[in-house]
Amino acid sequence: MPVETMFYNRTTPWHDLGTRVDHALSSEEALKMAGLDWEVLQQEIYTEDDCLISGYYANVRDHDDKVLGVVSDRYRIVQNSEAFAFTDELLGKGVKYESAGALKGGRKIWLLARLPKTYRLAEDKVMPYLVFSNTHDGSAAIKVAMTPIRVLCSNTLNLALSKAERIWSVHHTGDIEMKLEDAGRTLFMAEDYMNELVKEADKLTAKKISNAEVEEYIKLLLPISSDATETTERNVKKLRDDLKMRYDNAPDLKDVGRNAYRFINAVSDFATHAKPIRRTNSYQENLFIKTMEGSPIIDRAYKLVAA
Repeated sequence: MPVETMFYNRTTPWHDLGTRVDHALSSEEALKMAGLDWEVLQQEIYTEDDCLISGYYANVRDHDDKVLGVVSDRYRIVQNSEAFAFTDELLGKGVKYESAGALKGGRKIWLLARLPKTYRLAEDKVMPYLVFSNTHDGSAAIKVAMTPIRVLCSNTLNLALSKAERIWSVHHTGDIEMKLEDAGRTLFMAEDYMNELVKEADKLTAKKISNAEVEEYIKLLLPISSDATETTERNVKKLRDDLKMRYDNAPDLKDVGRNAYRFINAVSDFATHAKPIRRTNSYQENLFIKTMEGSPIIDRAYKLVAA
C-alpha cells in the first residue's frame, strides 16, 4: 500500500484509505491518529566485513527498525513531533490539523493545517491551507507550501505566481533549529500569496477565451508526439476529451463564464481526478504530492492563459 498511514477529516484523496475523523485534530491527537508517533534514529553503517563506512548513517525508524534512508553525516533529523511543534508555533495555539500521514513507507510525512481566513476568488469561496512536508531519507528538503482549496469542489488553486512565493523550504543541514525559527515569515508569505491570487483570479475571469483557444490549449497541455503509437494517440485523445468535458460540463463551473479562470479550474479538476493512462503502484500518492505541493500541468495551463 503506497499510503502507509494517514487520517483525514475532509474527503480523502484516496479511495477507502486512511482513518476518517469527524473533526480537525490538535497536534497531540494528530500525531497518534496519523501513525506518526515514532522517531528516527541514526545508526552507523558497516560493510559485510564489519568495516565502518565513515561519513554516512542509516536513518532508522525506532519502533520497527526499518531503514528509511542513508544520509551523510551533515544531515540533521527533524522528528515528526518537531514538525508538529513547528507548525503549532507558526500558526499559534489551538491550530487544528485536517490531515496528516506517511507516504513512501514512512520516508515522507506531511501535515495539512487550515488557516483561519477565508478568501473570495471570482465569487468562489477559497480556504487557504498550509502543508508541511518532510522526508527522512534525504531525498528532499523540509517544505511549507500554500495550498488554496475551492470549497465547492475541493480542487486546488496553487498557481505558481510570479509576484508571490508559494513554497518555503530548508535543507537538512546546518542549524535546523535556527532555520525553522526564521520560517516565521511563512505566514507573511501566505498572506501575500493569497492577496496576489485574488488579484490574478480577477484578471483570469476578465480574460475571455474562445472554444478554439480552449482546444488549442488542451492540445498543448496534452501533446501527441509524431512517433506515438496508435494506442498512445488514442489514450491521449481520451484524456483531451476528458479535460474538455470538465471545462464544458463540470457542475461547479456552470455559473462561471467561458474565460481563463474557468479553464484553470477545469485543468485543476482534471489534474486531481482524471485517471492516468498507466496506473503505477504509487500513482495515487504521487497525485497527492502534486496536489499539495503544486501540479506541473496546472502551472503550464496558467502560463498559457496568462500569456
